[in-house]
Amino acid sequence: MPLEADDQARVDEAIRESRTDSTGHRILVLNPADSQKLGPGTVICTILNRTIGSGIFVAPAIVLRGTGSVGASLLLWSFGIIVAMSGLLVWLELGLSIPKFELPDRDDNDTVHGGATSLQCVPRNGGEKNYAAGTEGNDPLVRGLAVVSLTVACLLHASWRKGGIVVNNVLAVMKALVLVAIIVIGFAASAGASFGHGPVHGETIDPKTQVKTSNFDPKTSFAFARSDPASYAEALLYITYTFSGYEQPFYVLSEVYRPKRYFAKSTTAGLGLAAVLFLLVNFSYLCVVSFDQRLNEELDMATVFFREVFGNDVAPRVMSGIIALSIFGNMVVMTFTASRGESAFGCGFWIVPFRKSCSRMAVKQEIAKEGVLPFSLFFASSSTTPWARLRRRLFSSYGTNERLEQSPSAALFLHWIFSVFMIAVTSSAHPDIAYSVLASLYAYAIVLLFGFFVAGGLLYLRLFSDERHIWTSKSGFRPWGGPTSAIIYTLVCAFLLCAAYIPPSSDSPFAKANTGIAWYIVPTAGLASAILGFIYYIGFKYVYPPLVKEGKILVVDREALIVREHGEYVQALEHVDANWERRSGPGSNEGAKEMQRVEVLTR
Repeated sequence: MPLEADDQARVDEAIRESRTDSTGHRILVLNPADSQKLGPGTVICTILNRTIGSGIFVAPAIVLRGTGSVGASLLLWSFGIIVAMSGLLVWLELGLSIPKFELPDRDDNDTVHGGATSLQCVPRNGGEKNYAAGTEGNDPLVRGLAVVSLTVACLLHASWRKGGIVVNNVLAVMKALVLVAIIVIGFAASAGASFGHGPVHGETIDPKTQVKTSNFDPKTSFAFARSDPASYAEALLYITYTFSGYEQPFYVLSEVYRPKRYFAKSTTAGLGLAAVLFLLVNFSYLCVVSFDQRLNEELDMATVFFREVFGNDVAPRVMSGIIALSIFGNMVVMTFTASRGESAFGCGFWIVPFRKSCSRMAVKQEIAKEGVLPFSLFFASSSTTPWARLRRRLFSSYGTNERLEQSPSAALFLHWIFSVFMIAVTSSAHPDIAYSVLASLYAYAIVLLFGFFVAGGLLYLRLFSDERHIWTSKSGFRPWGGPTSAIIYTLVCAFLLCAAYIPPSSDSPFAKANTGIAWYIVPTAGLASAILGFIYYIGFKYVYPPLVKEGKILVVDREALIVREHGEYVQALEHVDANWERRSGPGSNEGAKEMQRVEVLTR
């Protein structure tokens, strides 16, 4: 739907002003046109493509070993769904609410701009197996394939925005169908169907009678349950890692079609579908795979599943290829969201370097807009994709009625650099160990640590802040149960953050003898990344300006133009002005300062 005449006039005027700007420290970032935005189906596919990675194929065996019993593992997966849904509701309440709240303007008398109301936005300060045929144990080839896959994903999004979205959606559907196939095969095999290897049934040996019974027999499903809390906490950590990914659409919220109407429904449907598939897949695995010693020797549950069903090595190899494709799909969606990152809410200046260190979640373009990176404006910019330029050259009518598609090519390059860096720094470790360390670090630092502060911040806004009554009345999304979701997510994250420092028992699958790394390494590294972020902030605010910038301060002015589309206010474009300025008078020695202005058209 094209913009109304006055809205389009404002957009055109802003574009003309940016072209005549000669300061050298001001850029224009255009949001996608209405026809280029992400629809509800793409939002659902983004969540599915992100959540269906290596986790659902690998984590079930890890959780089963960690809990020691079928019943406990299924209960833990069910609890993981509650935790994930609580986390999604927290993100929805913040993401769909914060732009509605006013903050004091930087100038008391700067409240009206040409008939428009000026508002202030919140400052935005697989598994241990190589899934490539013939590469197991070949470290250089595995890492080489990782770099090649990453490069392909980055080039795809940089060259053709719509093409990257189509690939994302296709891979999401394929991966969901793979899970459906696993569910059907597992339940069919449990019912007595044979797939060329005879009927198979998942069994557990009764410790009292030494007789094999079904995995789901109430008498034996909890027979071997472990008693050490550290193993359960670690197993739950892997479950939260498997469900992580529902937050990805929030990083491109400004590119979503009619978010107020469709976004909450789409994200809830996406996570709900993933949760149902994951739980049924776990049941399907256990319909076929017996709980015995062989499971302790195999980390990849999906490969064991197909070997039991088909009775040969061909099916597991095919499954390994499917898992590799699934991981590539995960890379495609992560590259798309990580390079952009129109974060739905402020995450605090201190978190910027911490997020940057974990390139999977780093929202590069938004971080660059803060002015805190070298060549910030370069990495914050977007450019017309080569595909759009080619189409306009071949078809003169293309792009005449709406702006050409854009891609954050510079931010994609930054994402590529940090991702390759993460591969390089773990090159001395075997891929199995490197994957476990990075997956656990991601779950601890990003899912838990970041989630704790986000949910805890929302809990503070709801229950303890001076404006808690305003928040309740103006919230753009009101989850079921009020603050219940925030309470659940905060408590679970806090528990897992602390439980990570409980040493596992010597016979635990998470002990150093089995993992190759000490139990305290991952949580310490996660906390260290946050501390490094704080050190970066202190250095950037108090050390860098007097030593390098001769006492100047960084002033970042982000002016977003808001227009109406389909009856909703959405962001059409954003001017980013980042410059080091010398100021005198009271407060002139204060550190980096950010100012944002949003123009809302009134009717």
